[in-house]
Amino acid sequence: MTEPSSRPALSPPALSPPAPSPPAPSPPAPSPPAPSPSAAAEVDRGLLTVVVNPSAGRGRALRLLDGVRAELDRWAADVRVAPTRDLAHAGRLAAEATAQGRVVVALGGDGLAGAVAGAVARSGGLLAVLPGGRGNDFARGLGLSADPRRVAADLAGFRERRGDLPEVGGRPYLGIASVGFDSDVQVIANRTRLLRGRHVYTYAALRAVAAWRPVRFTVTVDDAPPRALHGWTVAAANAAYYGGGMRFAPDADLADGLLEIVLISRTSRLTFLALFPRVFTGRHVHTRHVRVLRGRRVRVSADRPFAVYADGDPLADLPAEIVVRPGALRLLVPAGAAVPTWR
Repeated sequence: MTEPSSRPALSPPALSPPAPSPPAPSPPAPSPPAPSPSAAAEVDRGLLTVVVNPSAGRGRALRLLDGVRAELDRWAADVRVAPTRDLAHAGRLAAEATAQGRVVVALGGDGLAGAVAGAVARSGGLLAVLPGGRGNDFARGLGLSADPRRVAADLAGFRERRGDLPEVGGRPYLGIASVGFDSDVQVIANRTRLLRGRHVYTYAALRAVAAWRPVRFTVTVDDAPPRALHGWTVAAANAAYYGGGMRFAPDADLADGLLEIVLISRTSRLTFLALFPRVFTGRHVHTRHVRVLRGRRVRVSADRPFAVYADGDPLADLPAEIVVRPGALRLLVPAGAAVPTWR
């Protein structure tokens, strides 16, 4: 209920040749072309609806809400707060706010921001993101302060830009969708309550390594032939960060119309653990076990069941198709946000 108030090519690792057994599942039928960006709705930047997830960051968003609202009230003509019950409800609240000509401000974690972004993009609205969750990776990629009150105070000076919006199984996300080892890590991370930020994902990754068995993936990028990968993870990135500060796709660009597709091939557990610290700086992509591809669509299947996670939430099961909608999202970003292809 709403209440007032030219990138260098990366060296490929050795990828396993397609295995004759088990046979790879048939790829799904090609999806229709990604829709063009929605027509921009008329929005008054002085009218704000703060869509807040009360449980984000173990209650962090709710604890900071009064301070956020106080900062917004200093410059906005009208601020309303809309608490969410779940991600679907958040999308409906965002659509209602856009229909009223209001800017949608997402205060919560990456999952909330992704769900709200989908509704805003469909209605042609305008989105601002305030970091109120546990990982806050999308906000980190925009160069935002970790304190949502500071972001709220600066929001009046932000500029509008068009960004891309990816979808997996028809469900939108903002950051990185990944499957395989990352799926196991996310299950553990989402059950962990005593840690925050990168610490929870590091802990979850170390626990998941012990029980890990390599997967045989089949990966198809755009219209290229299917390729086999025997390894750890397949990820489709719109932004650079995930996992509370891991720079997993360092060259991902929010506005270039492409997904950065990161493949990690089979290694020993010890080699993988040695590779892990490089993920925080992005240097892992320069090792022989990692390959980065680029495209607008990727289809992924595997030899055992996995959920595809994005922005901390399970969005689809394999086999799955991930597509990007170029320029579909209107975003408020800091004037100094360093994204080379902002439109």
